[in-house]
Amino acid sequence: CAQHRGAVAGVPVSAMNTLPIPHLAVVLAAGGSRRLGRSKQLLLRDGETLVHRAVRMALATQPARVFLIVGGNVDAVRAAVADLDVEVVFNAAWEEGLASSVRAAAVALAGSQARCLLLGCDQPALQMSHLRALLEGASVSDSACAATVHGDALGIPVVVTTSVLAEARELVGDRGLRAVLQRLPRESIHLLDASELRFDLDTPADVQTAIERGWLDRQD
Repeated sequence: CAQHRGAVAGVPVSAMNTLPIPHLAVVLAAGGSRRLGRSKQLLLRDGETLVHRAVRMALATQPARVFLIVGGNVDAVRAAVADLDVEVVFNAAWEEGLASSVRAAAVALAGSQARCLLLGCDQPALQMSHLRALLEGASVSDSACAATVHGDALGIPVVVTTSVLAEARELVGDRGLRAVLQRLPRESIHLLDASELRFDLDTPADVQTAIERGWLDRQD
């Protein structure tokens, strides 16, 4: 069960039914899934590809715009979301690693003052409740940011300001926003402690574990 810290005193997160502050959403789906040996974006949960599921949930948070960062397996990933209202951004440097996709997101959102919900498609346990909790928490946190606890570090899904996202333009390699978030006082960030989100998909063994936990369909 996810535990949410940083809500308004006396007002439970579940009671916050509206998200008054506009936001944008970015789904990171550019990886080549080399260790897995097949496109993780196209794995199925309840008959739906993970990339379609991530974009669908991002849209359900009612953002002003949704961007999908693609790279590896671009044609298949693009086709998987053809029915959704999403703006596809090709990351030509996708083979560099996660940092290149975060940089692409920062460029796509340049000039916007809206908060950004940033999520991936390799956390098969991700639910709408996680995204809602992050958006609601960010709206009342001192930094206007919210992040998911990954052990001692913070990671995606996250909600960050455009100024925080802009700092990601200096990132290189297979590094996401963790280094940028570490520069903020930890107590100023709303923290989502959901242990199921620490599980992501990198190897065939991860896929098997996810199937056993009911987070993925059995694969052909």
